[in-house]
Amino acid sequence: MSAGPPSGNGDRKAEILAVAGQLRPELHRYCARLMGSVIDGEDVVQDTLIRALEALPDLDEATPLRPWLFRIAHNRALDLLRSRVVRKAEPMVAASDVVDLANPDPVETLMRQEAVKTAVSRFAELPLVQRSVVILKDVLDESLVEIAALLDLTVDAVKGHLARGRTRLREINAQTSQRQEPGPASEAVARYVALFNQRDWDGLRALLADDVKLNQSTYPLRVGAADVGMFFTIYAKIDGVWLVPGWLEGREVIAVFEDRDNPKPSYIMWLEWKNGRISFIRDYRYSRYVAADAELVLAPGMKPSSGNTAH
Repeated sequence: MSAGPPSGNGDRKAEILAVAGQLRPELHRYCARLMGSVIDGEDVVQDTLIRALEALPDLDEATPLRPWLFRIAHNRALDLLRSRVVRKAEPMVAASDVVDLANPDPVETLMRQEAVKTAVSRFAELPLVQRSVVILKDVLDESLVEIAALLDLTVDAVKGHLARGRTRLREINAQTSQRQEPGPASEAVARYVALFNQRDWDGLRALLADDVKLNQSTYPLRVGAADVGMFFTIYAKIDGVWLVPGWLEGREVIAVFEDRDNPKPSYIMWLEWKNGRISFIRDYRYSRYVAADAELVLAPGMKPSSGNTAH
């Protein structure tokens, strides 16, 4: 930890950025499941880092950065969830016996494996406290003591929420759910993809709204057609990138393949449109972990190469 002189804040900022950079994938795994969306989860992560830097002047130098960042992310996600009126009330009951050992028994291991394999969107069906506890314990492997500190609960309360959350998650996973078939690509996205794959950069720039915005992870927000147009200038220098329309969490997105023989896209893009022109581009090139847990399905008949699909 840095100490003392006026330069301390600069050192602390560099330390926070370094720790946050390492924690981003882990923070996203937590926030995505808490929000029930890999895209919304990344928005929370980005907001967390902004809020962390804003809080830097008031941060005690002895504060451990990892739990501090997780608490900011947790609180920000809760604010968003409350604003969407999706928080579910959950009465407290007696804690069940849940082991917290370095080497869990086989049943404990199976529970964790089930949580890791559970679709991100299904976590949103759990009451919020159960959701947080199950994610922290079974997905991120935090200790009960650490979870209790983060959520401001007793260890016994954490055990109770964990037991009930695991039971509910098994019930959710046991329910047969029909996988929704993706629809065809919209005309607008199909045109964007076609122009990109043809390397028609001027054609793409012509689709930009005058006040278009571009978000690329921790990079500064680009605003305006001239500035955002540089986005395509950069991609013009990159060989082999191929776009395919797809669907993720009910949103029409674009899968980005750097290797067309790989069935899994490297990352995704998401466009917003207004009056037939692009008003917002979210490019996840620098936050590829967003696609790692994504339930992405390619639009029918749209594949990077023969015989490949994305899941």
